[in-house]
Amino acid sequence: MQTTLLIMAAGIGSRFGGGIKQLEPVDATGHIIMDYSIHDAIEAGFNKVVFIIRKDIEKEFKEVIGDRIAGICNDHNVTVDYAFQDINDIPGVLPEGRTKPWGTGQAVLAAKAVLTTPFIVINADDYYGKEGFRAVHEYLVNGGQSCMAGFVLKNTLSDNGGVTRGICKMDAENNLTEVVETKNIIKTTEGAEADGVKLDVDSLVSMNMWGLTPDFLKTLEEGFKEFFEKEVPVNPLKAEYLIPTFIGELLSEGKMSVKVLRTNDTWYGMTYKEDVAAVKESFSKMLENGTYKGDLFSDL
Repeated sequence: MQTTLLIMAAGIGSRFGGGIKQLEPVDATGHIIMDYSIHDAIEAGFNKVVFIIRKDIEKEFKEVIGDRIAGICNDHNVTVDYAFQDINDIPGVLPEGRTKPWGTGQAVLAAKAVLTTPFIVINADDYYGKEGFRAVHEYLVNGGQSCMAGFVLKNTLSDNGGVTRGICKMDAENNLTEVVETKNIIKTTEGAEADGVKLDVDSLVSMNMWGLTPDFLKTLEEGFKEFFEKEVPVNPLKAEYLIPTFIGELLSEGKMSVKVLRTNDTWYGMTYKEDVAAVKESFSKMLENGTYKGDLFSDL
């Protein structure tokens, strides 16, 4: 069965090189986090990769990442395609002075022409581990419509400052009922807290790893039109169309069902500059213990 890995990479800076966190090597051979995500997705069974980028970074993106990945994918019968997020690709008029991208909802919509199979959505600069890819792939190939990898809160925190997480509420069958966006979550000696309120570190959180089908894109597109009618006039320069927010609205209206698939893997991201060293150390350990090979794609 055909399944697609959709990587949201439009947020990568327009100048490649030093300081772009998505391109920070995490191992001695120069692989970036995205390489590991693509490896894990192919290993799990995904057989198409779609990069969502901006047109103005296409040349540099292909030079730094895309062409190399295309070569690797070609060796494993995995196809590669591109979609372009454009601030003007909207169901209305661009508000004067608007420079901020429209968010993850619009990013996914940008890929609708090349999304013809069930797909998994991820952020370009986050490391999700193998378990989430396997769980989402299995769910989708067995006919599942909508799912989300649920990460254990304590496995997603930074030692270097507060983070925002979507804490999941679920029913007895692990269907998502609500995502509660919780800001400034910090590690404590007893676990974690947000603004002085203790949190259950074993709660599941959303890290923007969704399993969806092409049918969802129609709903997403209708939602974008509504967003433009209702949200943009109120906040024309900063309103964002975000997948977790939109799915939350659908859940509250009983228009969607999302299965939460628990993963015990540790999530890594480079929220703070100080996170980089810890992330590199973690990859070093995974290479040492055989989770990955030094020649990353050689085991596929």
